[in-house]
Formats: sequence, structure tokens, C-alpha cells
Amino acid sequence: MSSRVFALRVNVLRVVAFLVVSTWLFASVAFAQRQYIGYVYPAGGQQGTTFPIRLGGQGLSYPTGLIVTGEGVSVRLVDFLRVMSNQELDLLRQQLKELENPEVPMDEPLISRMAFWEFPAPIGPPELVKPFEALGNGDAELPLKERARRNLIRRIQMIFAEDERFPAVRAHCELVFAEVTIAPDAPPGRREIRVLTTQGISNPLPFYVGQVPEVCRKPMKTAQLPVLGREHLAQRKRPPEEEEVRITIPCTMNGQIAPGELNRYRFFAKKGQQLVISVLARELIPYVPDAVPGWLQAVVRVHDAAGREVAYADDYRSNPDPVLFFQVPEDGEYVLTIHDALFRGRESFVYRITIGEMPFLASVFPLGGPAGQPLALETRGFNLEGAELMAPPADAPPGVHLVRVRKGGYVSNPLPVAIDTLPEVRDQEPNNDRSQPQKVTLPVIVNGRIDQPGDWDVFEVEGRAGQTVVVEVLARRLASPMDSLVKVTNEAGEIIALNDDYHDAASGWNTDHADSYLMVKLPADGRYFVHIGDTRRQGGVECAYRLRISPPRPDFALRVMPSRVVIPSKSSVPLTVFVIRRDGFDQPIVLRCLDLPEGVESPGATIQPNQTSVNLAVRTSLAELRTPVNIRVVGTSKVGEEEISRQAVPAEDRMQAFLWRHLLPAEALPLVVFNPSYRPPETRVRPPIRDEDRPKDVPRTTTRASVDWYVRQIEALYQEYLLTDDFTNRQIANIEARIIQ
Repeated sequence: MSSRVFALRVNVLRVVAFLVVSTWLFASVAFAQRQYIGYVYPAGGQQGTTFPIRLGGQGLSYPTGLIVTGEGVSVRLVDFLRVMSNQELDLLRQQLKELENPEVPMDEPLISRMAFWEFPAPIGPPELVKPFEALGNGDAELPLKERARRNLIRRIQMIFAEDERFPAVRAHCELVFAEVTIAPDAPPGRREIRVLTTQGISNPLPFYVGQVPEVCRKPMKTAQLPVLGREHLAQRKRPPEEEEVRITIPCTMNGQIAPGELNRYRFFAKKGQQLVISVLARELIPYVPDAVPGWLQAVVRVHDAAGREVAYADDYRSNPDPVLFFQVPEDGEYVLTIHDALFRGRESFVYRITIGEMPFLASVFPLGGPAGQPLALETRGFNLEGAELMAPPADAPPGVHLVRVRKGGYVSNPLPVAIDTLPEVRDQEPNNDRSQPQKVTLPVIVNGRIDQPGDWDVFEVEGRAGQTVVVEVLARRLASPMDSLVKVTNEAGEIIALNDDYHDAASGWNTDHADSYLMVKLPADGRYFVHIGDTRRQGGVECAYRLRISPPRPDFALRVMPSRVVIPSKSSVPLTVFVIRRDGFDQPIVLRCLDLPEGVESPGATIQPNQTSVNLAVRTSLAELRTPVNIRVVGTSKVGEEEISRQAVPAEDRMQAFLWRHLLPAEALPLVVFNPSYRPPETRVRPPIRDEDRPKDVPRTTTRASVDWYVRQIEALYQEYLLTDDFTNRQIANIEARIIQ
């Protein structure tokens, strides 16, 4: 056997082993995360309103409620639709046909349940709602039996209307319907929503509290799987009146993009209005695992009444979600369109567009400040005249905080700023090269700008042989458009160290790691020069940065995955805790769980210096704990003689575009204990089968096992109040008569 063939076989075996191990690992993770929501629609609503939503996912059987982070938002569970088998759908077709007869027998429990059945409120314009989507209030004067019959018909019709036998994404097929109420004083902005079931709790998805009136398109049915060469057959068929919606600004528009579609919104605007059109799309569903790019890449355009394009955007700086700044040229009607850049689509391609003369923060300067002092910021953006800055308090702890402005009752988009304990200075021009450097003393944070294309800022520091110096840029992580490049040179102009991009695993949803970082050991005593510029040779007042030049400050950050703790009765589960080491930190980290409810404990764990992650066990003696309890995971270590503690940020492991994996941060780490053998109580008692219902002289061709399986499906539909007593007994009698003796 040649060495080349042998090497090829070894590599194949390695790949197979990797796939086997990966499959086992992902299966283990999937077991702990089997409650999954892939989208919520609409993904938010206006303050002071009550509105319906729907969520698509899997593993959501036996839902008990929904939870939203923050204050002022409550959610009420209304209904749940599971995926039916072909046999179950066939039974429902037969039952539906019988229900067409007004004299069909109906038992009292079924009448009591269905006469007062609450249907999910329709989403979308009332004139486009189909009959089975209506609440049925017009039947209030009918006798109870007739109301129950009609509601049962509507409910079965609803199941067929939402069913898709060949879905593009099977993980979106289970549907949860709910009603959201947002208080008038609920703080606007981003929240997180989860579904709670008797078997656990789902992953979180973003959910927004808006400030202006909203419109919502009709929801999509689960997208159909396209067939290569016949993709057009899987496209949604919608009437022309659903393609365009008329709005009045200011307004937030909610919609979903189907394959090949674009959505239009017609509005009237006056000359001189400064309209901000901002899109939330990738922000709502950050990563799509089976598509490139791994999110809805929204494209927005504005056309005038003559159909001429007058504005366009497909992103905003490094953010895939576009923002349009549109100064209206003339009074008249305009049409805003949105579509995916590649004309892809599915039910999880959810978006929110807000249009109006809203305050919008484009940049702040500086990008932070020293701890213990009020933060004085220069703001730039749109519609900011007379706006009030909402900055963090003077006693805000070190870290990243959000700033906004308020104007006319509206709160702007947030921008991040960093607060630190090191001394800070501003960059002083001219400092463009080594002949005119700005002298600084270590340690220091420089707040500066790349003022113009091709500009460099150079800082001179004194160094000693063997001294370790860290040079770190915070720019892109603080929403600056700057793409930094840093280098350290000696007095002779020789490059000692250089860095362009540095991957920061703790930077959340960021996929554009454009900030620079390097740690260099100085070779000799003398003067050294730190150069910072933009690698794309761009510049301007918004290209701001924070440049840290200091000795190493060893530290760490933690992520715990998954972002919920779902424990089977009297059992245990592992959490995975990842460490992100900073500035050469190489000490062990002791982990412990805090705020555990009574009956739940954790032995803790230690991340050794050579480890990047470790499993942390959580176990319980409880049989059940349905109300979520938020817990914390904290890591403690030493830096020199100082003990430091860091709280782990909950995170979800998500794949982007078939390959890259990300730990998406979440706001909370809820814990529940579930009973794996739970089955809903049987609330209907079926009467005995009558002799006249049993068929005579039928061929016996069915095994007992097959009959039991089929009967279980019938019984499940019966307990869901989808079948009448009479129909159920006849179906069971007919199949039991065919059992092979």
C-alpha cells in the first residue's frame, strides 16, 4: 500500500470519527434544547396595545405559557397546533364531513368546550381574514350545540389551513398562538420571549416594544419545500391586495418575506421631512443555519409617485439591517419596498420597519470615558435638534453601557459606550507620523478619530527591555464604522508587531471582527511608536476609536450554554461553561451556581489553565418545578493577590450559513424541572361502544399492535376535543373488528 493511499485512509477515518463524535455531542445538546422557537410574528408591538402573535418551532407540546423579559409586557397563551400524521388528518376529514350535518350527535363535554372555544385573534387587515380565522362572536345568539358544531368546524378547518406536508423547515411546523399586552409606560426597545411547556422552556428570541402605531401583514403559512427546477411551484400565491399596504407615518410595519416576494408600503410625505427608515431583520433572527448569508439580507427602496427610485439601502455600515435617511423632495405619495437581496424567503424571514421623523443616533464622541465621572458626549445623527441625552449615571461601573437620546416623546436607537478605570486622554493633531507623535504615559486610553481618509494617529511611549505592552482598539464593537489597523515600531522605524482584525468571542452577534489587538514584549529600552489607522483608508468624524496602551490586565469572561436549565425529575444535566481569556490570563477559574431554588444543587467545577470549557452539573431531588427560576453561574479566580469574580452570560449555540458557530448571548438563565413521563389528564370519558356500532363479517387483516397504534391516534384527537363520541366509537369499533384472532 502506498503512503499516499494510507494517508488518505487515515484522513477518512479521522473525518468519520469526527462526524460520529460531533453527532453524539450535537444530539446531547439537542436533548437539552428540544423546546425550540424559530420565529415569532409579529416580533413586537406598540406601547399601550394588545395584539396577537404566533410562534413557530418544535418540541412545544403541552405549552403552559410564555415569558418576556423586562417590565410592562405580559403574554397569555391562547392555542397550540401540533403536527398531525396523515392518518390523523384523514380522520379529521371524515369528522369534518359529518359535521356538515346540523343534526350530528354531540356529547355535552364537547358542547361545553367548543361552544366557548377561544380562537386565536387574526393577524392582519380585517378585510383579508378568512372565515375560520374569525373569533365567531356572531354566533353568540345561537344555541350552544350549534355554536359548538360551528366552532369545531372552524377549528378543524384551521388545522388544515395551517398544515404543510412538505415544509421547507420542519423545525417551524408547531405553532403557538398567544396574546401580548404592552403597558403604556413599558420601556421601549429590545426584550426576549420564550415559550414555557410542561417539558421545559424554549430558547429566547428578540421581541421589541415600539413607540409608534403599527401595521401587520397577514402571517405566512409554513413555507413549502422547493423542488429543484420547479421552485416557482413552492412560492406563495397571494392576491394583489396583499402586496401593497397603505400606511400613515410615523408607523412600524411588520411582515414576513416569502420566496421571490417583495412587500410594498404606500405613504404620503411632505417636502422637507427628514424621514428615518430603519429595518430590524437580522436583529430578529440573527443566524440561519442553512442559507448564505446566514440571515434575511433586507433591501429597502423608496420610489416616488412616478415610479422613480429616490432612495436605496441594503445595510447600515457593518450592520446587515439597512437604515435609510430620506429627505422628502416634494409633497406626494411614495412607495417603500422591502425584499431579500437574493429573493429567498420563509416564515422565519420576519422584519420590522419603522418610518418617521424619529431621532436617530449615528455616532457619539468620545466612545466612552473614565469611571466615576459624568460622561460628556458629542452626538451626531438625524432629527437630534433639541434632543435630550440619556447617558449612564456618573457612578456607572466599568464596562459597556448604552446611551440614547429622547426627543418629542420618542427614544432613539441605542449606541454602546465603554467606561474604564484607566487614565484617559484625547488625541491631539498633528500626530500623523513618527516625526510628530503624541507622547502618552502608560497606562492610558486614547479617545480619538481617524479624521480623514488615509489619516494615521501616532503615539509615543517609553519602554523597557522585556516589558509587555498591550495595544487594543475598541471601535467596531462600539458601533464605529472604523476598521482599525495597529502597529508598533521602534526608533528605527522597524515594525515590532502588527494586527488588523482580532476575533472577540465575547462580542455577541458580531460577525465583523474589525477591531485590532496585540500583546508585544519590547526588545530593548527606548522609545516606541503606536500607529493606528483605518485599513480601508477611510475616515471622518464618525470614525472614532478607543485605544488602550497598557501593561497586561489579565481578566476573563464566561459564557454558559444553553441559556436555560431543563432538568428531568430527580436527575441532573450538564451545562457547558466557556472561558474567554484576556491579556494572557492563565489561572484556574472556580465555578459555582447561585440563586438555586430549594431542592436543586450543583457541585461546581473548575476550568483549568489549559481548558477553554468545562461541564458544570446541576442536579435536583424535585419531581417538578414548572415556574422558571432565574439562576446565575459565577466564576472566581485570582490575578496576583486580587480575587475577581465574573458572572457567566447565558448563551445559545447557533450555526450560521452551514459552517460557523456562534454563542448568542441571552438576558437570563431560567431553570425548570420537568416530568419526562407527563401526559395530559384525560378530561373526556368515552362511553362504551354500542353493539350496533360494531361491524359484522369484516375481513380480519390487522394485527393487535397496528390496532393499538391507530387507536392511540384516535384517542389523542378525542382528548383534544376534535372528535365526537359517536364518530370516535364507530372508528374504534371498525378497526377492532379487523384484528386477527
